[in-house]
Amino acid sequence: IMTTSTLQRFLPITGWVRNYDPRDLRSDLGAGLTIGAMLVPQGMAYALLAGLPPEIGLYASILPLLAYAVFGTSRQLAVGPVAIVSLLTASALAPLFEQGTAGYVSAAALLAIMVGIVHLVLGIGRLGFLVNFLSHSGLVGFTAAAALIIGFSQAKHLIGVKIPRGEFFETVNELVRHLGDAHGLTLAIGLSSVAVLLGLRRWARRVPGALVVVIATTVASALFDFEGRGVKVVGDIPDSLPAFGLPELDGSLISNLATTAVIITIVGFMESIAV
Repeated sequence: IMTTSTLQRFLPITGWVRNYDPRDLRSDLGAGLTIGAMLVPQGMAYALLAGLPPEIGLYASILPLLAYAVFGTSRQLAVGPVAIVSLLTASALAPLFEQGTAGYVSAAALLAIMVGIVHLVLGIGRLGFLVNFLSHSGLVGFTAAAALIIGFSQAKHLIGVKIPRGEFFETVNELVRHLGDAHGLTLAIGLSSVAVLLGLRRWARRVPGALVVVIATTVASALFDFEGRGVKVVGDIPDSLPAFGLPELDGSLISNLATTAVIITIVGFMESIAV
């Protein structure tokens, strides 16, 4: 017979639901709606960063959150797509498949499964103690470097130019060279969005700045035809969920992606600890 403690170990939701205070429901609903709305543009952005169709980011923002609510043990961590893992995914798949093809999407799904398996192995092996060997300065350096890489890799979208994917210093050099080619309206939208985000964070911290910017720019794009004026937009998004299925388990592809799966697992673990 499964005891209560054993049940809570495998299904942590059975522990916190029993002690949940109904008075917290209103605040939790507000937080959930705000974060859920912000996950829509955020998830699509991370998918594009990984070289995947934007709807993939939406799919990846649904099931992981539901699963973590049932099986997760931390009340501080957020799960779902993250920028540095998206970059690692793109760097691993770009040499193997052309972005946008069915093979690229299938390989990304296979890589996700492999990362999940590595996570399970680390969890079953109780290898969380490895965090004791990570120094504080190392974590700070990692998060700072990740911020720089992500920022410069996305600056091309801020100024509206095309820059080929490359190493960090190559990206910085190409960005500087193409500053003169910046698209005026795209740059204006990007800078004004950043200004609103920073302003709300300083003077109105209770207002969800990211949500305000997303709604405002979406409405403005529809009213003033940004796409017709040369601003790149996401476009149509499928309005249904995809059918469940396993990607092709190609032995050579698994071999090529094995190292990346381990690296992504370690990076994700470090990001969680850094939070």
